[in-house]
Amino acid sequence: MSLSASEIAAKRMKKRHFGRMVLPTYSWLVIAYLVFPIAVMIVYSFNKVHAGLQMVSFAWNGATLQWYHQWSNLPGLTASFWLSIKLGIVSTLIATVLGTLLAIALVRYRPPQFRGKTIVEQVLFTNIAAPEIVMGASLLGVFVTYNIARGFLTLVLAHVMFSVAYVTVTVRARLAGFDRALEEAAYDLGAKPMSTFRLVTLPLIMPGVLAGALMAFALSIDDFVTSNFVSGTNAPFPVYIYGATRVGTPPQVFVFGTAIFVVGIGLAIASLFLTKKD
Repeated sequence: MSLSASEIAAKRMKKRHFGRMVLPTYSWLVIAYLVFPIAVMIVYSFNKVHAGLQMVSFAWNGATLQWYHQWSNLPGLTASFWLSIKLGIVSTLIATVLGTLLAIALVRYRPPQFRGKTIVEQVLFTNIAAPEIVMGASLLGVFVTYNIARGFLTLVLAHVMFSVAYVTVTVRARLAGFDRALEEAAYDLGAKPMSTFRLVTLPLIMPGVLAGALMAFALSIDDFVTSNFVSGTNAPFPVYIYGATRVGTPPQVFVFGTAIFVVGIGLAIASLFLTKKD
């Protein structure tokens, strides 16, 4: 039995409507899957604990601000948190400077001016693709071989090593569409190379630099595997949490996690506004 033109059109409209619903539904499911653990962390940072030991309880016992008032009651946890913040800031500053300069060199110079450019590019992408456990084990071997005491210095070296590649790739993408005529105009007006870089080049690539810096900071705060190999007695926040889970997780862990998440969201929003402004 043949269908009329109106019936065929109605079926096509139903298929189109169904197709339009699939992608949004799938997208929201993925977002919910990613956000759910964070939401649990935030909610249970307000949960009361009635047991003798002050450990996270996933049975809801009522809302409280106790853990936000007692956020610094665990000296080891507080010290590891501030160590991670300090480590993230120092490694981010170093990785951002090195990665930005390396990105400029990769974009502007070719052999024979930049010998080994292809090798440098391959090393950067290998750094990104390499498993963290391989990097952590190899760095530990280097530090032990040369008798470098594990501590803050080794943590900084390790974090800069795996962050600089991400900064370089991010800034390089920003430089891909950079108009060199703007720099040449500055030279024609008498500006020196450093002044041109400070007043012309850097402001134009700043969104890429900020994006790379945010990525480097997030990677540093989040890193566990490499830090676990090279930290020594100085345990960053993720390493401390891993050790704490063996006996129980203090509620303050969720408080610090919530604070990191809120600050991260704030920095991401600020970066978006700066990018749109430019």
